[in-house]
Amino acid sequence: MTPSSPAPWKPDLKLAGVLGLAAALATAALFPYLMQLMPDKLARIPLPLPVVVVAQSLQALVLLGGMSLLGLRMGHRIGLGAPLLQAWLGGMPAAAWPRPQPWLAAALGAAMALLVVLASQWIDPLLPAMRNPPAHADAAASALNGLLASFYGGIVEELQLRLFLMTLLLWLVARVRGRMPGNTTFWLAILLAALLFGIGHLPAAAHIWGLDTVVVLRTLALNAVVGIACGWLYWRRGLEMAMLAHFSADLVLHVLMPLLGSGTP
Repeated sequence: MTPSSPAPWKPDLKLAGVLGLAAALATAALFPYLMQLMPDKLARIPLPLPVVVVAQSLQALVLLGGMSLLGLRMGHRIGLGAPLLQAWLGGMPAAAWPRPQPWLAAALGAAMALLVVLASQWIDPLLPAMRNPPAHADAAASALNGLLASFYGGIVEELQLRLFLMTLLLWLVARVRGRMPGNTTFWLAILLAALLFGIGHLPAAAHIWGLDTVVVLRTLALNAVVGIACGWLYWRRGLEMAMLAHFSADLVLHVLMPLLGSGTP
């Protein structure tokens, strides 16, 4: 994959607006899951819940729209982006990228989620007792909340961690060195973004269990499994395939597992 020639701003602005709107909707859809995961924390917010949902969604629209625009602009320099969406809006032609292979992305995401489930069976007995257990919900309600939350993972977290952060790291290297980053640099960026993805989940883990060594290592390692796969797909197949893989992983973890009587907080 090679960087494209200087790209016009208009298609990137359009796409950033679309991605920002998608992030806003995904943020609103996350709240039923948050109400199940940490009801006490939401109850302490001194504002009506609808106001909080609207405020957070508008914040996501602005912040994620801006981050998406920066990621798209930097991506032209290093050959990263959202090829299908960019081609749809008149930007980078899809022919400049390898075939997206959505079935590969979905299968890889699901496989990584199953690996997380298997690893959890070994690690979770070592966890401390829950300080704040998630609110009880029947399997169907829990699965529905998980389905809605999966859009947040597949959209918002991929915009943050892959389109913006991973692209930024590689763009900075390209700027400093004056040339395209090599494969080793791409892998380092993938790993760092995956690590930060895990760090981003530590507050939720701390709310449920508190933080000790096992909780921290579990949170970092299990999230990194999915993050590495999504980073590789972003590099090799584009943002859309990373989003699809992340969404597929969350469907396994937050929809299928609750229906089977288990779950991975």
